[in-house]
Amino acid sequence: MSKIILITGASTGIGLETAIQLAEQGHKVFASMRNIEKSTLLKQTAEKRGVKLNIMQLDVLDDQSIANCISEIIKSNERIDVLINNAGAGFIRTMEQASMDEIKQVMDVNFYGPIRCSKAVLPFMRKQKSGHIINISSVGGLVGQPVNEIYCAAKFALEGLTESLATYLEPYFGIHISLIEPGGVITEFGNNLTNYFNSTGGILNDDYKPLMENYMGYRASFTDEVKEKVFQKPAQIAEIIIKCMNDPHPKVRYMSSEGVATFTKVKTSLDPDGEILKTQVRKGVLNK
Repeated sequence: MSKIILITGASTGIGLETAIQLAEQGHKVFASMRNIEKSTLLKQTAEKRGVKLNIMQLDVLDDQSIANCISEIIKSNERIDVLINNAGAGFIRTMEQASMDEIKQVMDVNFYGPIRCSKAVLPFMRKQKSGHIINISSVGGLVGQPVNEIYCAAKFALEGLTESLATYLEPYFGIHISLIEPGGVITEFGNNLTNYFNSTGGILNDDYKPLMENYMGYRASFTDEVKEKVFQKPAQIAEIIIKCMNDPHPKVRYMSSEGVATFTKVKTSLDPDGEILKTQVRKGVLNK
């Protein structure tokens, strides 16, 4: 059955590929982005692959922008079946080096953005007693990593939010909520991350210099050739998102690869998909 789907951050990478694949499967896809002028690649890809998309302006930092987008979707379709919170941004810098404005921005995009969008669709999903919110997290939402602590903190927060909502949204309102946890993916995400780091001073001449040199050397080891062998492609992550969406009994979490499962095994081996803990909490707190 065709679904009405809204995806954020669809101008490139995982968002773009997910929007295209969903449209190829016959769903009505509203592919949104903050700057509509950056929709050229999405339009070209859609035309090349013979699919139709509804391209929308939506800034996850702007409540009114979100309300306008969802209002238009509801007005023309009278429902919304799936929200894919894909928009996000990375950040390289130690906590001490980072400004509070930078820290707030990372939290705003990666955590408050999904909250804003989810709060906006939930009234409609509750009314229709169905829906699925899919949050694009990261391996960084499960394992804290050096020099990425602010980004990891935002994704950890998203994981905690999702796990908590999963305990009651489905039994009380028929709404599923899930996490997708990719590792390394070949997109512009990494390049944007490095470009921002370099544009804001790069490796500073302070006590953290040896740490930053070590870490940036590690990042430099991921050449294009290495990425082709080790990293996943956006199309592969899109397939996992669609698998999650089509699952008759969606899990809390979907890791994107065996590599992610191995990297997070110490923390997740007893409950890799999050279902055991969700059920345990439901029974203990809600008697459900």
